[in-house]
Amino acid sequence: MSKGRILIVDELHPVFKERAIALGYEVDDQPLYTREQTLAAISDYQGIAVRTKFRIDQELMAAAPSLKFIARAGAGLDNIDVDYAKSRNIELLNAPEGNMDAVGEHATGMLLSLMNNLRNADMEVRNGAWDREGNRGYELKGKTVGIVGYGFMGRSFAKKLAGFEVNVIAYDKYKTGFSDAYAKEVSMEEIVRQSDVLSLHIPLTTETRQMVDEEYFFHFRKPIFFINTARGEIVNTQAVLQAISSGKILAAGLDVLEVEKFPALQNTPWFNDLKSAGKVILSPHVGGWTFESYRKISEVLADKLSTVI
Repeated sequence: MSKGRILIVDELHPVFKERAIALGYEVDDQPLYTREQTLAAISDYQGIAVRTKFRIDQELMAAAPSLKFIARAGAGLDNIDVDYAKSRNIELLNAPEGNMDAVGEHATGMLLSLMNNLRNADMEVRNGAWDREGNRGYELKGKTVGIVGYGFMGRSFAKKLAGFEVNVIAYDKYKTGFSDAYAKEVSMEEIVRQSDVLSLHIPLTTETRQMVDEEYFFHFRKPIFFINTARGEIVNTQAVLQAISSGKILAAGLDVLEVEKFPALQNTPWFNDLKSAGKVILSPHVGGWTFESYRKISEVLADKLSTVI
């Protein structure tokens, strides 16, 4: 007897479909479906699986009276109307365990690149400049790394830093008693007082949107290296540029931006300044997107299907 039907509307690793079928689900794999096609078909399904193609909002869920769960192939749930889903008792499945190692490694790579001027040094050598003094770097050993958000991603980053002989401190508004071998739990006041490095690992919510602004950076006692592999909308980009200009931020690694993809990014008022800032490394929201995480995310998500009632 079938446990129900699942509609896959995005590119998921085949292992998700394979394991879902093994659990007793019927699975329709339609990664090319548009939102309109999904709206037309969703009434026949008990589950939907998506990455980032479109928002699973009230309109879409309302068109699915039999919907029991939404499987989000990734860490965040910000492309889902969580409140409406809860009001309908629709279960939400996500897979931060699947890409936490990818994010931890990406954040570490960005930080090391920033501290050692690797981007600028590479460009200068290619252009015929051999400037050792201008590209003198900083050692990570002995520095204090402040992590905001100590879930799967924050802990993964802390774990990756374990061999660098750094002091890792972490703040999480929503949990306490989480000190472990990799990080010490502290207050936000301690983060801003002690940090040489600040790395964000928090979800995008109404509360965190634009949380990191000029006032936020103002409170930091020391110049910092700033890393954001979480969500771009958490950070005011103009505030980052201002903090770089004032010396509050020594350099920034941004895998995520307030506005992503072209041509929208090209049309933002701050993109040209960001692009020309020599102390910024940018990547296109790929921190959690590796060849390995592509499979692991689907494996984790499929394993969680067994918990759906």
